[in-house]
Amino acid sequence: MAEAIYVGGLLVATPQLEDPNFRRSVVLVLEHDLDGGTLGVVLNRPSDISVTQVLPTWDTMVTGPSVLFQGGPVQTDSALALAAVPSGQEPLGWRRLHAGTAAVSRLGTVDLDAPPEILAGEIAQMRIFAGYAGWSAGQLESEIGEGAWYVVEAEPGDTFHHEPESLWRAVLRRQRGELAYVATCPDDPSMN
Repeated sequence: MAEAIYVGGLLVATPQLEDPNFRRSVVLVLEHDLDGGTLGVVLNRPSDISVTQVLPTWDTMVTGPSVLFQGGPVQTDSALALAAVPSGQEPLGWRRLHAGTAAVSRLGTVDLDAPPEILAGEIAQMRIFAGYAGWSAGQLESEIGEGAWYVVEAEPGDTFHHEPESLWRAVLRRQRGELAYVATCPDDPSMN
């Protein structure tokens, strides 16, 4: 399964992954290089911090909920924004993810140092993440081999899911075969 890691794919934490940074998380892979490692953002961890508190000029462009998302445990004092464009155009201040799937073909990163006005009307959806998830070369492949992650395809609505807290179950539920049953795994299996 390790060879299936690709930009635009999802890493879904298995129930065995107990690390609090990633427990029941869904990570969108933004960069993957066998020699350089992997970078992604956790899609299903909204914080209590409103975008207005940190980046007020971008608040009106953010897709609800209008909060920062906890993108991962690396560089939590920096922000990374993802945005979807409605067309094939590449507006100024936006850089397309080089993904191999149609599900994220209109997804890219936003330069948060650019004036928001240059992207007004150019993007359909946007979320801002504090920090990111990162793995050194071979580290993620090792974790997958140990059973910590499922690698699955993303769907267009995953990045801006309207109920981020339910994304883990939703992604698993749509998988084929036995993997769909994992969505019903209780938070604490000992309570079963």
